[in-house]
Amino acid sequence: MASMLPELGEAFQLSAGAASASLTVYMIPFAGFMLFSGTWGQRWGARRTVITAYLVYVAASLGCALAQDEYLFLAGRAVQGAANAFVTPLLLGALAAITPPTRLGRTLGWFASMQAAGQTSAPLIGGLAAEVSWRYAFLGVAVVAAGLAVLGLPGGESGPRRSASLRTAWRPAVLRAGLVAGIGWGCLGGLSYLVALRLDDDFQLSAGTRGLVLTGFGLTGILTARAVGRAIDRFGARRCVLTGTVLGGVLLAGVGLVPSLLAVGLLWAAAGPAMQLIMVGLNALVLAGNGDNRGGAVSVVQSLRFGGGALSPVAFVPVYHLDPLAAFLLPAALLLTTAPVVLPRIPPGQGTEK
Repeated sequence: MASMLPELGEAFQLSAGAASASLTVYMIPFAGFMLFSGTWGQRWGARRTVITAYLVYVAASLGCALAQDEYLFLAGRAVQGAANAFVTPLLLGALAAITPPTRLGRTLGWFASMQAAGQTSAPLIGGLAAEVSWRYAFLGVAVVAAGLAVLGLPGGESGPRRSASLRTAWRPAVLRAGLVAGIGWGCLGGLSYLVALRLDDDFQLSAGTRGLVLTGFGLTGILTARAVGRAIDRFGARRCVLTGTVLGGVLLAGVGLVPSLLAVGLLWAAAGPAMQLIMVGLNALVLAGNGDNRGGAVSVVQSLRFGGGALSPVAFVPVYHLDPLAAFLLPAALLLTTAPVVLPRIPPGQGTEK
């Protein structure tokens, strides 16, 4: 969506800022349902839940592609978000169940590299599709979701787990890790729309070129995810998360400050590994516990992560229109100051939680 906001606004006669509501409308149900989806999915059976979610996503994507007004389009986006809430937590829980604890960081690094591959290709494909018609992007998403429904879920926690409960997921340390995830994603990983606005306003780039520049963030994430996973196994998840928030804050401030297109692209690309340190580290921190509800715990963290993403356009697009530089410096400051205070010092689910 980030690279095609101007075209979407033109199609529905909306401003770019109003078109950014399509991000929020997706993210609110996505984040909201993930407060419960990991636990519910484990109680229903992870494999059954994931396949059903993919099929619902297919239908919602086709609805977006065929929508003739913004209301139907936004309704389709909301259903997309709700369906996708039942996928990621259960995938992470299944991976944690089949991975030795000493290699958990590396496994999550591989998972993160695949997420980064999606983040890398999405702005580019979306921008290229928008050069012809933004509707093609949603048709492509429907085809991919149908293929994923055929693949299903890897081995692990696939059957119903009646012992899973919300109480085991909503622990204090899990909520604290989730708060850091929300700030990390809302103030860095989810800011591609803000970078796209700057690329359009200051450098007058086309949709396809904007998508190409935004691709750098995900590409570097792919290339460094394995190294990030090894670093987590070696140095510890908490230390890696703190390192990522410091690097991310400094690089984001640079993206808003530098006057050169090349420098903006390089700094945004360098922020990709910082985001991996934050998110892979937080997932490892939560999944390191030996509780019966891994999917539910990581679901809460992912919910707060994407809740930050949902609030991000609402919070920062108005700031951008008032002062573009402040729209980058404000999230950079939040990254630098929040994690050292909020992040739990022990893995959630192990020892006394604080």
